[in-house]
Amino acid sequence: MEIIIADNAGFCFGVKRAVDMTNTELINANKNIYSLGPLIHNQQAVERFEKSGLKTVDDIKEINNSKVIIRSHGVSKNIINEINQKDLEIVDSTCPYVKSVHKRVEEYENQGYNIIIIGDSNHPEIIGINGWCNNKAFIVSSLEDAEKLPMMDKICVVSQTTNTQEKFETLCEIIKEKGNEVKIFNTICNATNLRQESCKKLSSQVDAMIIIGGYHSSNTKKLVEVSKKYCKNVYHIETSKELPLQTLSKFNKIGITAGASTPDWIIKEVVETMDNINNNEMMEAIESSFTKIRRGDVLKGEVIYVTNNEVMVNINYRSDGIVTREELSNDPEVKPKDLYKVGDEINVFVVKLDDGEGNVVLSAKRANDFKNWDEIEAIFNNKERVECKVLNNIKGGLSVLVNGVNGFMPASQVSTNFVSDLNVYKGKALISKIIDFDKEKRRIILSRKEVEKEELNNKKKELWANIELDQVIEGVVQRLTDFGAFVDLGGVDGLIHISDLSWNRVKHPSNVVKEGQKVLVKVLALDKDKNRISLGLKQTVEEPWSLFSKNVNVGDIVEGTVVNLLDFGAFVRLNEGVDGLLHVSQISKDHINKPSDVLKVGQKINVKVIDIDTEEKKIGLSIKEALESTESEESVSNVINEEPEITIGDMIDKN
Repeated sequence: MEIIIADNAGFCFGVKRAVDMTNTELINANKNIYSLGPLIHNQQAVERFEKSGLKTVDDIKEINNSKVIIRSHGVSKNIINEINQKDLEIVDSTCPYVKSVHKRVEEYENQGYNIIIIGDSNHPEIIGINGWCNNKAFIVSSLEDAEKLPMMDKICVVSQTTNTQEKFETLCEIIKEKGNEVKIFNTICNATNLRQESCKKLSSQVDAMIIIGGYHSSNTKKLVEVSKKYCKNVYHIETSKELPLQTLSKFNKIGITAGASTPDWIIKEVVETMDNINNNEMMEAIESSFTKIRRGDVLKGEVIYVTNNEVMVNINYRSDGIVTREELSNDPEVKPKDLYKVGDEINVFVVKLDDGEGNVVLSAKRANDFKNWDEIEAIFNNKERVECKVLNNIKGGLSVLVNGVNGFMPASQVSTNFVSDLNVYKGKALISKIIDFDKEKRRIILSRKEVEKEELNNKKKELWANIELDQVIEGVVQRLTDFGAFVDLGGVDGLIHISDLSWNRVKHPSNVVKEGQKVLVKVLALDKDKNRISLGLKQTVEEPWSLFSKNVNVGDIVEGTVVNLLDFGAFVRLNEGVDGLLHVSQISKDHINKPSDVLKVGQKINVKVIDIDTEEKKIGLSIKEALESTESEESVSNVINEEPEITIGDMIDKN
């Protein structure tokens, strides 16, 4: 195995300067020293500094009477002013190249130029640069960002110092067309260019590239991007412990480079690990790095790839493991791609060490079962509710899935109400309680009914605490009987007696209300001990006779509807809801044998009120007198308009 180190790797000038300045300050420290944000983008180096006494904070408000180190990325002008106002001592280790960008954007912003910064808007260097042009800069990181820029008069373009030359030039071509006067300054650090060019050259010559640097380091991630363009096998690591020795043993020539924030000692560890062992030692190291596994072990692995039927897992063993779809979950409808993606961590149970093709047979659902059973046991002991998914309607009840484990819900425990078809629950999620649990026998019995009972009891308590006599409340008609209608008021049923459904005579409750109908009812009586509530529907509207008395007088001609026909007359319901008697003698001037000869139920007619008996609440009506009044009016009209007379037929059939 040949190992080649890139010509330019590790600390750049700016980072090295910041590290050296910080080390000097720590050696001579006579007060607390703070770094505003991580000094460099390398977790291991930051941890070393913190052990030496450097404290990392994200907000100036956390610092008092101390020294503040401004990291190489730099900060905004406002933060510098804030530090000065707090009278803190500044150790400014901002990279000189970054500092020059600060001065340039400040100068051109003052001259009326629109500032465009090519880079990552979330990177601390970009945030700092933007702070030197009053945070007015346009941040461009993609072709789409560049295309969306508005047309401007004067533009000044600068770059994040760690950008790739290719990206900068590509975006500048678009930006050139966005202004009348465009000044472009390539502020990519020369060290960055050299490092990327060295990486490009090396990655095109080797079988694999190892990039050393922080996972959040911008310049390190760009080295990874460059390497992937010229080499198929690229591995980004932070320390030597992350070297994929098993995989690297397959390659003959390996290149190594490092980001600008990677300390020399980390690079040295990686190189020594790769360079100081021969092939035999390498194989021994690889063998010793393997996890020792046995059937029944529960391991952590990393998902390598996912298909519609299986998941391949790296368990750091001499061969990879396979989890079939059946062993992923107890839910038969779940798909592998719904659960996992490449790179996910997964817990697996070792079923078999070799499936005949060299793969380890694994089970995710069995691994999860151990944890899930413990969680379910705790839920049962604490008498908590749990959500379960209904899988199927089986003999005697429902098969359900609770926390990934199969359970059973008897038909008698599905609901407080009778359920004729349990199939309606298939695929639904039900909040339930575990009423029986046996870990050894792998038995879980659940009840939705218990939850409904608790909810019903809570509703009853709330209802009885708030309900009052004469209160008008909304309810839903639950069921009808011959003597009335039961209304659900929210956990408690109340009864509307048939006599309280309407001010008019009712033959059956179904003539007034229907099951499922929402109604406003008045509370007529309460008996908490017997859990009884008497309700009235008719009491929510004004009594018809009272309404009639206000609106109608003797002599008025009103409209009505025939509701009943008898031999001696017809009963007519007026608009106010009261019934009046139209005697057979008052129907026509001509003799008729019975009302049904000229009238029918449901027919609308105009009648004259000829009598009102307030005490007996009786009303006398007449078509004949209504007709006479109309004829009298029409006779006047005929003299003027010469219109024909109105007959009894016209009077009755008018509507």
